[in-house]
Amino acid sequence: MGMTAPAEPQHFADGMLPSPAETEALGGLLANALRPGDALFLIGEMGAGKSALARAIILARLAQLGRTEETPSPTYTLTQSYDLEDGLELIHADLYRLSGADEVEELGLLDPGAPTITLIEWPDRLGDAAPLRRLEVHLAIPPDHQGRHIAITALGGGWEAVAATVRTALPPQN
Repeated sequence: MGMTAPAEPQHFADGMLPSPAETEALGGLLANALRPGDALFLIGEMGAGKSALARAIILARLAQLGRTEETPSPTYTLTQSYDLEDGLELIHADLYRLSGADEVEELGLLDPGAPTITLIEWPDRLGDAAPLRRLEVHLAIPPDHQGRHIAITALGGGWEAVAATVRTALPPQN
């Protein structure tokens, strides 16, 4: 870790999520596409829908296993983890209350050898500890407050399957 992001991010989705139902549908698609080792950064202002999308991903992945669980926000606990199939763990982290990367290191959040899928809200707190390979999901509240604007960028390789999946839900905007 400790290196800067690759110079050429791949921007592969830009669109609107008109309602919570579309956010849940996108979460279901991402839940199917994310693999062990994937880090998904949820970026946006307070209230932009980061937690809603994370919750949709978690619930969809658990539903694939025939499970339902409470999905509390990790705002105060900092992380929530969910055991998935074959030793895979899904970690949802909310780093809002952290002041910097030194505090993140204490969490042991980004162990490159661990079989995890990591969803991180407020990833700017990672600083130089941010993994080079990650999917950045930018959510924004449009001026009319209707729905959410979403833009997805991949850094590092190996995101082709996720890109193809997301493009079906969010065709390129003109």
